[in-house]
Amino acid sequence: MQTSDFDFKLPDELIAQRPPKNRGDSRMMVVDQAAGTITHRQFSEFPSLVREDDLLVLNDTKVVAARYFSNDGSREILRVDVVGPNRWKCLVRPGKRFKPGRTIEIGDCTGTVVEVCEAGGERIIEFDQAPDEAKHGHLALPPYIERPDEDADKDRYQTVYAREAGAIAAPTAGLHFSAEMLSQLPHEFVTLHVGVGTFRPVSVTDLSEHHMHSERYELRPEAADRIEAAGRTFAIGTTVVRVLESCAKQSKEAGSDRLLPGRGDTDIFIYPPYQFGVVDALLTNFHLPKSTLLMLVSAFTGRELALEAYHKAVEERYRFFSYGDCMVLI
Repeated sequence: MQTSDFDFKLPDELIAQRPPKNRGDSRMMVVDQAAGTITHRQFSEFPSLVREDDLLVLNDTKVVAARYFSNDGSREILRVDVVGPNRWKCLVRPGKRFKPGRTIEIGDCTGTVVEVCEAGGERIIEFDQAPDEAKHGHLALPPYIERPDEDADKDRYQTVYAREAGAIAAPTAGLHFSAEMLSQLPHEFVTLHVGVGTFRPVSVTDLSEHHMHSERYELRPEAADRIEAAGRTFAIGTTVVRVLESCAKQSKEAGSDRLLPGRGDTDIFIYPPYQFGVVDALLTNFHLPKSTLLMLVSAFTGRELALEAYHKAVEERYRFFSYGDCMVLI
């Protein structure tokens, strides 16, 4: 398949710049594959779609403040990984100011560029002491949110159940849930630390040539057992799909007909045609044109139905991306 097969026209004004006033105030599109229908509802109605034998699976990763600016404001780094004591792998801007040996001052800390990574151009920066995240760290809001992070984002760009620190970006399907709603629904957690690669565009024409970014995940034994016992596995977000389908693939390779727990790194790339091994239903936000996330949705529903749903979302003025509305695929 071609990257251009997953394009659509999105007016800029439909890109949500801020979350709704309250969690759960979002609109919700429901795509029923068996019936071939697309209906428009409110997220407050989501519990009515959950069956008695369902198990919701959510990503409990916690977003960290990974974006830092130099004291003079002229340089910026985004920590993508911690590779040693006070040693970070970072995306940097502007690159010409981050040659080996150059330094950056953040608060009372000084970092020195010790290596330039050939593959992605990241820098390895070693600090004399760890920068104070509470004082100097910022949330790395997605590039399509055209404003600096604000105090309100510390709460709203985080799910109410976040507990495992390590993500750069939020698992946004989970942002719709209030603690009250979630407490009424059967659920379990997996972990996938969302990285900056989720926002990188697909640069190849032929999808078979695209190399997916890698992200750390964990499926715990108790979660695997509950998922095995569930009548329908309801994934809350594409990050959960990536965890469960990665583990399903590894279980099959290990010769097991059960879903085995595990942890590691996954670079699974899901696009049509794909046979899902675990996930039966999906809640997700609306994604970027030609993105790997839209390709995953298209693998679940079929490309034609997915694009029809997206065209209707534009017509009906749904709000797109991280702080936007959502869709349910059943």
